[in-house]
Amino acid sequence: MLSSRALRWVGFGGSVLLLVAGLLGGALPAKGNHNIAVTSLWLVGTALMGYAWWTGRDREFSPRWALGTIALWTAPFLFLPPVGSRDFYSYSCQGELYTNGLSPYTSTAETLPCTWVGAVPPIWRDTVAPYGPLFILLAAAIIAVGHALPLAPSVVDALPPHLGSLVLPLVLFRLVALAGVLGMAAGLPVLARRCGVPPARALWLALAGPLIGAHLIGGPHNDAAMLGLLVAGLAVITRFPRHWAAILGGGALLGASVAVKATSLIALPFAVLIVAAAYGKNRTVDFRGLVIGTAGVFGAAAATLAGITVAGGLDFGWIAGLQDSGELVQFSSMPTAVGMTFTYVGQLFDPDFDAVPAVRAVAYGVLAVALVVIWVRALRERVDPTRAALFGAAAAVVATVALAPVFLPWYTLWPLTLLAATSFRTKVVMVITIVASFSVLPDGSGLVRSLKFPGAPLVTIYLIYLGVRYLRRRRSERELQAMIEAEPSTRVTLTSMTTRVGLGRGVR
Repeated sequence: MLSSRALRWVGFGGSVLLLVAGLLGGALPAKGNHNIAVTSLWLVGTALMGYAWWTGRDREFSPRWALGTIALWTAPFLFLPPVGSRDFYSYSCQGELYTNGLSPYTSTAETLPCTWVGAVPPIWRDTVAPYGPLFILLAAAIIAVGHALPLAPSVVDALPPHLGSLVLPLVLFRLVALAGVLGMAAGLPVLARRCGVPPARALWLALAGPLIGAHLIGGPHNDAAMLGLLVAGLAVITRFPRHWAAILGGGALLGASVAVKATSLIALPFAVLIVAAAYGKNRTVDFRGLVIGTAGVFGAAAATLAGITVAGGLDFGWIAGLQDSGELVQFSSMPTAVGMTFTYVGQLFDPDFDAVPAVRAVAYGVLAVALVVIWVRALRERVDPTRAALFGAAAAVVATVALAPVFLPWYTLWPLTLLAATSFRTKVVMVITIVASFSVLPDGSGLVRSLKFPGAPLVTIYLIYLGVRYLRRRRSERELQAMIEAEPSTRVTLTSMTTRVGLGRGVR
């Protein structure tokens, strides 16, 4: 077994290899240098970081040691060109549209055209922005600063011609992402302590993984800002659930998170339950508590979102922009993979057959039901409703990511961040995170785009396997429970057996 010191340097070695691969083949405006050497460096670096992260999942680190290691592993990604995707260029174009008096919710990168339109992936060049008004204003401010504070001529001359106008915006977008990561680091220990999870473990699982540096910082992606505001909002409400300043402040942070990406909206009903439990009789959720929680959390979140929207002179066109993301058809999304598999079979008989929209519609219906069920279960908890609400928020995000029509590698960080602080059952999400980190190369290309077949059928078969396994386990649980109820004398023995095979309620 690696010592903690060796583990730290193995992970750092991986981040350095990713740094070199990103410098040689990152997602620059010109086509990335996608060759065997770059790919090998990227894959080996990812493997080292993934191995070190996985190995340290159950170590008893101090929060200080964990944060120091996370900082060491993350630092190299501050000095890279964009890696892992070309979303940075879309962000820049949306900011440029706004600074030119155009709404990114009605205009696209091709409207001006944008300075960096050639670097935007073709599928997104003529689509409106799916991001909230706060992020559009941040992007516009970054582009405005980039125009107002040009680099020194000596610096520009030393850079490739296509890179000079991007350096300052890239630095500023990266600082926004870094601020989001710091928000997560500040809020996670609060949530972890409330849920009985060691803070160092929560920090390690959420922030030391291979996707943090390579995608949240290296991308850089606005998911970092969304998650930072989300975790901070939940932490403030959890820490001071009976203080109106904290309730309104936490609600405002959650509203700001929604104003970056709509995904944060899922957590709002669970934040309401945290406040409701604090104001309810005997620390349980009742009608009075729900009214107070809804007025405080939802009221502050709605006011924040509306205020940012009005202040920016924007509207809610970004909600319609969310539909454009459905144009991306990749088997990394479970509903899309199933739809693609049905499509392949159906096209044997009808070349125009397409099952993807129908399967996605069914998945949306299932998701709506699942979110209601998760919230109601948290609502009915009587032993520890606050902990149930926090875990319910994590479970709701898991369901959302699992049933969403589009899945990109860094989306695994949405559920992982909350699960790290609320549950010990994180191995499955960690494995998915490691697999996802291998699916994209530094120039933004990857296996998901090039292996639609047999990728989609393989994912579908695996989902069937998981479903069958789950049904068998549930049947075994029912049979054991029936035996316990039928034979009181065997309760102790069978309960012990149930616990050993992982079916007991107290198993973590």
